[in-house]
Amino acid sequence: MNKVTITILSILCILSAAATHAQEYVSKVWVADQGNGYYKNPILHADYSDPDVIRVGDDYYMTASSFNCMPGLPILHSKDLVNWKLINHALTRQLPVAIYDQPQHGNGVWAPAFQYHNNEFYIYYPDPDYGIYRITAKDPAGKWSEPELVLPGKGIIDPSAFWDDDGKAYLAVAWAGSRAGVNSLLTVYRLNPEGNKVIDEGRHVYDGHNLDHTVEGPKFFKRNGYYYLLPPAGGVTAGWQLALRSRDIYGPYERKVVMDQGSTAINGPHQGAMIQTPAGESWFIHFQDKAAYGRVVHLQPVTWKDNWPVIGNDPDGDGKGEPVLLHKKPAAAKTAAIQTPAESDEFNDTRPGLQWQWHANPQIRWSAMLLNTGFLRLFAFPAPAAAKNLWPVPNLLLQKLPAPAFTATVKMKFTVEWEVWQTKKAGLLVMGNDYAYLSISKDEKGYKLSQVLCKNAGEGTSETIVAEKLIDNPELCLRVTMTAPDAAYSFSFSEDGQHFQPIGIPCKAQPDKWIGAKLGLFCTADPSVRIGGYADIDWFRIEK
Repeated sequence: MNKVTITILSILCILSAAATHAQEYVSKVWVADQGNGYYKNPILHADYSDPDVIRVGDDYYMTASSFNCMPGLPILHSKDLVNWKLINHALTRQLPVAIYDQPQHGNGVWAPAFQYHNNEFYIYYPDPDYGIYRITAKDPAGKWSEPELVLPGKGIIDPSAFWDDDGKAYLAVAWAGSRAGVNSLLTVYRLNPEGNKVIDEGRHVYDGHNLDHTVEGPKFFKRNGYYYLLPPAGGVTAGWQLALRSRDIYGPYERKVVMDQGSTAINGPHQGAMIQTPAGESWFIHFQDKAAYGRVVHLQPVTWKDNWPVIGNDPDGDGKGEPVLLHKKPAAAKTAAIQTPAESDEFNDTRPGLQWQWHANPQIRWSAMLLNTGFLRLFAFPAPAAAKNLWPVPNLLLQKLPAPAFTATVKMKFTVEWEVWQTKKAGLLVMGNDYAYLSISKDEKGYKLSQVLCKNAGEGTSETIVAEKLIDNPELCLRVTMTAPDAAYSFSFSEDGQHFQPIGIPCKAQPDKWIGAKLGLFCTADPSVRIGGYADIDWFRIEK
């Protein structure tokens, strides 16, 4: 290889590295990495509930529950457990398709488990109405297989697969009382060596009814000759983290509470993944339920005492930890770049950014992004028959709330074709069981801007218009501003993108079913009205 070739290769490597660096996104509203060797919790102030993490070499990969939101099973990548980038979704549609083509609030993908085995990535995920599925991939950022049903059954949740030293495979699960008629039990099944089918009737290994109600989410691993299960208990909002250990995979298991809220303000710190770094450090990733903000993600240091994990800070030395808010970062093989999952979107690609999810299995006819146009077009797709509000509407394009306080601004133009204007609208939405939006629509008087509110949407209540204003131009910037700590928000608009006028009344974000509130875009029409209308979204930006 001559010097010219080496020089060209060097330039190409530099350009490639620059291109990669240019793709890194850093939030303007929440960054965990403090830039001085420390990080703050939560590391992700967004609703990545029930996180599970694996390490492959120097790379960490995370997935999380996604419920009815599609695409589902987000895949995030990190080099240091603090800085994360959303790189993929493993699930493009949920089965059965006929069911999940419509929103199924609170159903769908519950707590998943990430595995790496035989040079392949596995995700086991539960659908509480159908059983445990598995999907596989050679590259987590690439295409994943179609789901295969490993363990059919109603109410079987929170799987964790484990391959023992002798090659035998096992699957630990929990039970959802809402479907199974029983909960607070952990059960171990044998898997076939390939890991895609349960081959026995299972054995209960832990009963939490006396001490640990709602015990679930077991995470299986082995260390120093002990089999460990790391289940949460006590419920989403106020629970605690257990460790169970035994010399035999079927027990009996010793029990210890290894983390709870303690003296901190971090309620219910539990359910997640135990990770060991290449440097030999142990860390635990878990969630905290923050109501409208969803289940945000924390990172805790772990020490070991008498073969029990001590998670977080242990001020009294009793072996039961409590969460840390600020801590030194994990030792990394190299300094990781500061980055966060994307939030803003200029819509300059051929599809929306990975942060966006629909409220059901997506359909290609809902939207379009053509090359060199620089905008996303949402079509005024008819709502389901008899829909009184947006709760049953599948074509809501939404993302997670990114921080306790922020502003979200969208530049959009709404067009009604053929002067068939009735009930067609597009706008900026904060979605939850109570929701509100700012919409552009048209009536016999012309285009108008409206703030609309809906309380208890899941009960089928009707929307209420709380403010309305005629506008000359259907191309506007719409803005929502959210404040901490109670997720209160208000709307404003601008005709020039610089000067914003408030409109309507303040609201307070509310969670959806098992997920936090979401933020985003919609374009809909009444099912009885002829097609013909669309919203062109120039950009969507999250800022302070």
